[in-house]
Amino acid sequence: MSTVSRTPEQKQAALVTARILLEIAAVNFRPQEPYTLTSGWSSPVYVDVRKVISFPRARAKISELAANALLRDIGYESLDAVAGGETAGIPYAAWISDRLMLPMLYVRKKPKGFGRNAQIEGDFKPGAKVVLVEDLASDGASKVTFCNALREAGAEIAHTFVVFFYGVFPGAMKSMHDIGVDLHYLANWWDVLEVAEAEGRFDKRTIEEVRSFLHDPVRWSSMHGGKGA
Repeated sequence: MSTVSRTPEQKQAALVTARILLEIAAVNFRPQEPYTLTSGWSSPVYVDVRKVISFPRARAKISELAANALLRDIGYESLDAVAGGETAGIPYAAWISDRLMLPMLYVRKKPKGFGRNAQIEGDFKPGAKVVLVEDLASDGASKVTFCNALREAGAEIAHTFVVFFYGVFPGAMKSMHDIGVDLHYLANWWDVLEVAEAEGRFDKRTIEEVRSFLHDPVRWSSMHGGKGA
């Protein structure tokens, strides 16, 4: 799904998701003490989507929005299973597969044991159409590993879904496109910034610094000790 062209339904889902993440304090704005992400980028913003597991109403709503997004963007009878990436994707795969009435799988980061499904837990037939679910994506690297594991085990995978997509760092969509997988998501940092500003959740200086980062994340990262161009 494009980061710029969204339907009214998609935009509404994005804002609801952003508001939930802000409400449960899963979002942090900290430009004065930047975070270093696992991908190497330096960022004034951080989101812990795993925190949703502790809030039943929040997770129910996000699961509903996620299931609706998959039905809308992929189709009603176009998937055979939902796979969660170890570890953060596993609870989301459980909730979403339950709503879609589909089998659930999960993908290990590394193989365990031997055989066709050494890296995959769960049961599926060769050629099964699987969507990979994770909590978030920054540059897409971990998704490639999980998608390749599913394909090596005999699954067909053309779609991956995350609750939150950073939507600013270069290469995330490309890394997915290069392996023939479409990335779908609910919300990104622009959505969070919009809600945070509208609700006055952070001071003006912090908001402006985050906006500066979103407009040029590579430059911001390189200026704050992280990976650059």
